[in-house]
Amino acid sequence: MPELGYSLSCEEHPPNDLVRFARAAEEAGLGFALISDHFHPWIDAQGNSAFVWNVIGAIAHATDRLRLGTGVTCPLIRIHPAIVAQAAATSAAMMPGRFFLGVGTGENLNEHVLGDKWPAPDERLEMLEEAVEVLRLLWQGGYQTHRGRHYTVEQARLYTLPEQPPELCVAAAQPNAAELAGRIGDGFIGVAPERELIEDFEQAGGTGKPRYGHLTACWAASEEEAKRTAHEQWPNAGLEGPLNQELATPADFEAVAEMVEPEDLETLPLGPDADRWLEAIKEFENAGYDHVYIHQIGRDQDGFLEFAKRELLPRL
Repeated sequence: MPELGYSLSCEEHPPNDLVRFARAAEEAGLGFALISDHFHPWIDAQGNSAFVWNVIGAIAHATDRLRLGTGVTCPLIRIHPAIVAQAAATSAAMMPGRFFLGVGTGENLNEHVLGDKWPAPDERLEMLEEAVEVLRLLWQGGYQTHRGRHYTVEQARLYTLPEQPPELCVAAAQPNAAELAGRIGDGFIGVAPERELIEDFEQAGGTGKPRYGHLTACWAASEEEAKRTAHEQWPNAGLEGPLNQELATPADFEAVAEMVEPEDLETLPLGPDADRWLEAIKEFENAGYDHVYIHQIGRDQDGFLEFAKRELLPRL
């Protein structure tokens, strides 16, 4: 079975709580976590959106063993890849052998905030490939210059570097992105158990590299309570297609989420039935994932972590 991990949702929780949850996940026996990197939450009810790099620094000192990655950072528009390179290098230096950088093409929700044009999907992939080139260049150390189509770096040097560059995993939800992930990434991050994407990743050079699957779910004492919480806090789980990348504000997502009914979320593991959770994890394993990290919707993270410790980890 895949290794089980944990999702730290910056959109739902204040930063000090995220640090506490990371430590609690480590104590529960989970080996890794990914933390979201957003400027906005998806909807106002989620209510938070901490600057992820501050939180990572605190988690570095609150934990001893937990591996931590960003899930995921967009190094395209809102933050220049040279700055992401510095932030990731510092994080890796603070967590030797425990930090990895997850990157993707992002969402308009976060990337429009400086007034920049939101590029077309093919251009975003082109930008991501060049951004990864900048990241790896600066992680080499020494003075570096890059003049590309999208980014310029002029005589820049990172003085704080880890002993080894962080692993760089690439998120993908479409075949061309999965191909790019296999070609330039050290690992793969996906949000659905789709075998075809893993095959595209492997054929492009990803064979043997780690694959992280993001499973959204909600533990609660009853299925009805879990369904209600999921619908109130994370109705965006019911949105499919390009909307998640294209909508610009939480208000836009709230308007579209009006069409999502609680029953539309019943495909998620909801409630206390461990067999349903294990079945969902198994779907990711069958698709080719070797890591699955769980996003517990809502405030009750302690209840979920106890459930994971008691019901899931022993059976994995």
